Formats: sequence, structure tokens, C-alpha cells
Amino acid sequence: MTGTIEKVSIIVSKGSLEGIYPALIMANGARAEGIDANLFFTFFGLDAIHRARHEHIKLATVGNPGLHLPTWAGGLPGLSSVMTHYMAHKMAELDIPPIPEFIEMIADSGAGLYACQASVDLFGLEKSDFIEQVAGIITVGEFYGLAAGGQIIYT
Repeated sequence: MTGTIEKVSIIVSKGSLEGIYPALIMANGARAEGIDANLFFTFFGLDAIHRARHEHIKLATVGNPGLHLPTWAGGLPGLSSVMTHYMAHKMAELDIPPIPEFIEMIADSGAGLYACQASVDLFGLEKSDFIEQVAGIITVGEFYGLAAGGQIIYT
């Protein structure tokens, strides 16, 4: 790699454990390296910053190839909760914080957290539906303005 990365903008579009954590880990790593970071939450990724949902994010078990389960097995009652609990335990052993704490930590480090205006409108949400760390609800064009000159990562 030539040059130094000064800024990353990470798009979070999935509302599952395995959809949100990679973005948080990447944003946290960027901030630890002194790299500016912005997180843009869109579609179901909004659950990560939604007041009523961010503490209840589950692992997707249906159709998740990483679990190596047949699709029908992923839909068994209670499996998502059991797998979510298991993953939370494994992450705690590695000192990876729960999503609400992780987001607060990342925001406190200076990263920007933004909700997608189109998704907010689509789901009939308002600024008050989101946690206090959300800096604003912005359009895709405004996101591109924030991302200008940096890397864009889609998780």
C-alpha cells in the first residue's frame, strides 16, 4: 500500500450481530490508529443505533453460511437466541464490548455516527428514535461529502 489512510467511512446496512460488529471493529481500529471514521447506518443497520433495538441485536441463523447449518435448522425456535448468547459469551471472553457500549466508546473516540435519511423516511423514524451518539440524519449525498478523500467500506 502506498500512502497513508486518513479517513474511512463505513456503511452499516445489516441489523444482525454479524452485520454490525465488523463495522464497529473496523471503526474502532481506525480510531485507535488515528484515522478519522464515520459510520453510516442504513436500512436494517439502523437497528444498531435505534433506542429500542440496539440492545437486542441477534445473530442471523437462517441462511447464514458461516454457521454451516442447513437452512431449515437455522429456523428452529430458539436457535437464534442460543447462538446470540453463545457469541456474546465468546466476544466477552475477548473483551469485545456489547453493541451499545461499543458504539458509545467509538463515538467518544471522535467517530461520527449518522443515520441514512432515505431509510429513516422509509421506516417512519425520527431523530428521537436514535441513541444520543447519532450526530445526524443525512442524505447519501451528504454522506459522500463526509467520505470525500477517504476510503468507503461496506459491511
